[in-house]
Amino acid sequence: MITRRGFATGFALTVASPALAQHAGHDPLYSSLKDPKIADAPKDVVEMQRVFDSPAPKAANPGKWIARAPLPLPRSEMAWATVMNDQMHIVGGYGEQRVDRKYHHVYDASADKWLMAPDLPRGANHVGVAVMDGKLYAIGGHTEQNRKPDNLCFVFDGKEWSKIAPLPRAFAAIGCAALGGHLHAIGGAIGDTFADKKSVDWHYAYDPKADAWSTRRPMPTARDHTGTLVADGRIHVVGGRVDNFHTNSNLHHAYDVTEDKWYVRAPIPTARSGHGAVLYRDKIFVMGGEGTNRVFGQNEAYDLKADSWMSYAPMTTPRHGLGAVAIGDYIYVAGGGAIVGGDIQSAVHEAFTLG
Repeated sequence: MITRRGFATGFALTVASPALAQHAGHDPLYSSLKDPKIADAPKDVVEMQRVFDSPAPKAANPGKWIARAPLPLPRSEMAWATVMNDQMHIVGGYGEQRVDRKYHHVYDASADKWLMAPDLPRGANHVGVAVMDGKLYAIGGHTEQNRKPDNLCFVFDGKEWSKIAPLPRAFAAIGCAALGGHLHAIGGAIGDTFADKKSVDWHYAYDPKADAWSTRRPMPTARDHTGTLVADGRIHVVGGRVDNFHTNSNLHHAYDVTEDKWYVRAPIPTARSGHGAVLYRDKIFVMGGEGTNRVFGQNEAYDLKADSWMSYAPMTTPRHGLGAVAIGDYIYVAGGGAIVGGDIQSAVHEAFTLG
């Protein structure tokens, strides 16, 4: 059996045979940030915190969730995931009793297998990620538990990571999206302690040709832990928190690159943060997230043409701080925390489809 401590080290996405990080069996699906002896989520807390019901109208076809190969080890607070060469990439986060992991796992949906890719050059959590022109970018991140951000940025070309120009200022839990030949870093959080942690409305754009960042119009309301993606030619920023998850936002803004202008769109029915957001079948699907004593299973989708939301089958296992992407006709949601906060990580991996 290949254990999580016995991964092969070779890796290539497009050449040779990728090294498998897939278990023949599997280590526990859950782990604790504080106690290595804990290998399950506390059932009483899970039952008390998880919620499934959305206030949005129900879709005629609710879709369904199916189990997929679990992550090689329990992880959370990676912040987000992204797709490169039809594979899901998840970097950084919490795992194995640390918050500054360099993990870089890749999921091959066609084989339902996890691969091990070269580690991030430094460990961090809440790292912003996006793919542009066939390269994976990792932007900022917290070096301590959801605090103390840095401004380091890296690019992965499919074989190795390289350092690029740092962010003009240090922040983390950033919404990242590629559009118009630039990588946009939007919103996020600053603060070296929990007491001084604040959301920011900052908006920077990275030009890979110049290896330089420039300023764009700030987001209308400072938020972090948002769902950020490109849809219908604009960057959509959905939900998120204002300073902490006790003040989650239902705001939904769309940014027009050519006008350097933000537009208000229909708010998400369930205010949340630390959720997944992907474009699937021409709709923005948002799933998971957390709030005050709540871990959300709600799966809500935004119709770009109608400017309205519908609810779909909720996640089987509510989580936050997860990785979510759309590949083919499925939305894949891997890892995340099963209870509020960062104490419990999971290796749970489930996929949603409308069939």
